[in-house]
Amino acid sequence: MTAAPHQDEPDAGSRKPGGPLRRGWTTGACATAATRAALTALLGGDFPDPVTITLPKGETPAFALAHERRGDGFAEAGIVKDAGDDPDVTHGAMVIARVARGKPESGTVFRAGDGVGTVTRPGLPLEPGEAAINPVPRRMMTEIIRQVCADHGVPPDIAVTISVPGGAAIAEKTWNPRLGIVGGISILGTTGIVHPFSCAAWIHSIHRGIDVARAAGLDHVLGSTGSTSETAVQALYGLPDIALLDMGDFAGGLMKYLRAHPVPKLTIAGGFAKITKLAQGALDLHSARSQVDMGFLADLAGDEVNQFLRDRILNANTAAQVLELTRDAGLDLPLDVALRARATALETLRGAPVSTEVIIVDRRGTILARTGFA
Repeated sequence: MTAAPHQDEPDAGSRKPGGPLRRGWTTGACATAATRAALTALLGGDFPDPVTITLPKGETPAFALAHERRGDGFAEAGIVKDAGDDPDVTHGAMVIARVARGKPESGTVFRAGDGVGTVTRPGLPLEPGEAAINPVPRRMMTEIIRQVCADHGVPPDIAVTISVPGGAAIAEKTWNPRLGIVGGISILGTTGIVHPFSCAAWIHSIHRGIDVARAAGLDHVLGSTGSTSETAVQALYGLPDIALLDMGDFAGGLMKYLRAHPVPKLTIAGGFAKITKLAQGALDLHSARSQVDMGFLADLAGDEVNQFLRDRILNANTAAQVLELTRDAGLDLPLDVALRARATALETLRGAPVSTEVIIVDRRGTILARTGFA
């Protein structure tokens, strides 16, 4: 689950702390295990604790129950999500599955309970009006229901309501409001496993944002490295929220998806250091995987730089320091960087029908350079 837009400079936290990293479990895996426990109890058994499920790749984790309840015609079980060492906003949330007998031949019916969102816009893998329980978790729960019902000799006509108390507040820290998912979080996961500091969830959110923008017929989207650049460009164009893609460090994930799923106009915006990395050809802009090359900036400054200034650029500690040095010398280095960054973007898009603009913004939100959309 992706957090809200972060600041442009410097990198927003470290994605890879020292020491061994502990894996965790997705909300989809927790919901599946809770469904198994609740359905077993509904059909006359005890609540299995711990409860074991089989994940899509064959692993069989066991989950401790944190909540059990039987009522008139229903049973429910809850599991506290453990995201391992990943800074997941849903870590520690309780995922509750309530199951009840459905109408004959109704099959498995999914409902959104408290804290689970409802889809309101097209472009997502679920139709508007559906509970925000993604396809893989739905398949996992449906298979569990078939197995448990078969074991008890009853048809698998079951209504499943997934709840996450406090999920509406958690969802405000995610992309869900922009994607048109209202009322809570999404139940996610393709493998059932949360890999610490994985890029996959963030890139997945970027892709879904593009899908929603396309489905809404938008002709202009913004990929920003953080909230400062996003705010500046939104003020410039008056873009709606669903046009704002929190690209973060994943410029490649954004542009490669747009290459196959184009939107007519793309603005890429970010701070000087991040856009410098893009200008160098990097598509992952995080400090652990790309660094600003001072030699690149010295060469970009060109013949107008005397040897003294060139040496100062080469020995600078940060891109911000280079920016200050070249400003004092009367050089417009941000424009040169923006031009090179746009060239990287166009090369990555490989001729896709996406008109591309690059904007560099400083930490105060002032636009330093802008190129494209001529």
